[in-house]
Amino acid sequence: MARAARRGELLEFAVLGLLHEAPLHGYELRKRLGNVLGPLRAISYGSLYPCLKDLVARGLIVEDQSGEAAASALAGRRARISYTLTADGKEHFAELVTRAGPEAWEDERFGVHLAFFGRTAGDVRLRILEGRRSRLEERLAALRGSLGRTRERLDEYTLQLQQYGLESVEREVRWLGGLIDHEHQLKAEHDPGATRPSQPVQGPSGAGQQSPTAHG
Repeated sequence: MARAARRGELLEFAVLGLLHEAPLHGYELRKRLGNVLGPLRAISYGSLYPCLKDLVARGLIVEDQSGEAAASALAGRRARISYTLTADGKEHFAELVTRAGPEAWEDERFGVHLAFFGRTAGDVRLRILEGRRSRLEERLAALRGSLGRTRERLDEYTLQLQQYGLESVEREVRWLGGLIDHEHQLKAEHDPGATRPSQPVQGPSGAGQQSPTAHG
């Protein structure tokens, strides 16, 4: 039940963030949600429309079909409903993007926060990025420990799979280090004494290059 509630909150966050950019029809909104939530998190209309209905009832968004009503009537089609963020919706979204606690560091929610970093304050972005890196460093230590204990008992293919997972986390840690350095650089432009370079985690080969993409 708690997991379903968290997924509902995540969908609400993503919907409000997308509507903050522009009004959208349900079909277009569903397509864009796939980009925000990831290709493996397909959103059905059975999940989306109850969310939209709830947001309308709470006064966070409004339905509007006036722009297409006349054209649809002439074509004999049902007018599509467009959803627009209200002032209360904008205020609620602005509050959501300030949240930088541990939930924002988890796999699913981090990606959504990252998608809306353009509307997030710099200090909040930095807290989320540093929290995410800290969480992955813990995961990395656990993976290395597990691999070290079980390496001799694993067959070749299982070992390769675990090694791939380990390297994926290492790449994301380095990638996060680059983002964190960039945030500190931006902060230093306004406050020269505020910069603090990050220390990227070194992989088994000692590589310290940043990866252009994240792998949770």
